[in-house]
Amino acid sequence: MVELVETGISTTVAQPYAEPHAMELALAKAAVAAGIRLTLLDTLYLAGGIGMPLSQEQARFGDADVHAWLDRLASLRTHIAGTFPPGMVSVGAALHSVRGVPKADLAVVAEQLPHDLPLHIHLSEQPAENAACLAAHRLTPTGLLARHGLLSRRLSAVHCTHLTAEDITLLGNAGATVVICPTTEADLADGIGPARALADAGASIALGTDQHAVIDPWIEMRALEHGERLGSGERGRFSPEELLHAATEGAVRSMATPVAPEALRVGAVCDLVAVSTGSARTAGSKPQQLPLSATAADVTSVVINGELVASDGVHHRLGAPGSLLTAALKHFS
Repeated sequence: MVELVETGISTTVAQPYAEPHAMELALAKAAVAAGIRLTLLDTLYLAGGIGMPLSQEQARFGDADVHAWLDRLASLRTHIAGTFPPGMVSVGAALHSVRGVPKADLAVVAEQLPHDLPLHIHLSEQPAENAACLAAHRLTPTGLLARHGLLSRRLSAVHCTHLTAEDITLLGNAGATVVICPTTEADLADGIGPARALADAGASIALGTDQHAVIDPWIEMRALEHGERLGSGERGRFSPEELLHAATEGAVRSMATPVAPEALRVGAVCDLVAVSTGSARTAGSKPQQLPLSATAADVTSVVINGELVASDGVHHRLGAPGSLLTAALKHFS
């Protein structure tokens, strides 16, 4: 259940925040208040395309150079570590894409990014990206990352919809995580990625979203399997256990959160959800069948750090969502 949060440093064209971490800190405060574990992926964005400068519209979320970004990232880690409870908010790094980060800067990131940080990148989301990369570098985006030493277990490659057989082998051999965003990729008509082939090659599969049209890990689980069925003409491409793994252990690995899913035992971190098997969707479902029948509407309780945060549609700290929305609309009207 990984959600990628790409953050920039300015509010209008060429007008940086007086406080460069204002948006990240606001997101972190909101997450802690709601009881959500959050990984902020501070994102490097230096180019408007391969060999192209940032446009005026893009300049508001760009960086001066890779070294300025590394300094800002280090500063953000210090802010977060000194402000929020351990385990609830962590920091990772992201490169927007090989379109957004020039080749020379990829090498700097590989050499200077702290090794304990997770690293994300949008990879081969659309055929045009592959074509531009091949024309400029005679390498696919995956091949370019491999050339500069960025393929590793800490890398999360997002989308990976249009890969070559060699790309799949490279990502699998590196043990990288591939973050599939099934409903996003369907909504944008980007295509169906080779998730089964990637898993078979050795990559770890995680589920995520690259938009806010759907925020439902159960639907993402089902969409992953449905995409594989549509692309292959075969059923049962991912078992329910594999789908649940992608939404839990796979996503935790992608975010490099210090809280790992564990079996129930004394002393383990207590993050749990309860799912109803009494709805029209889940009636008759066995627990192992829920990834193919449940939705977020069937989640009846959420426990974080042993605290019952929400149950039966009411947030125990913040109140009923309807009242919260009404208050927010009145505040901003």
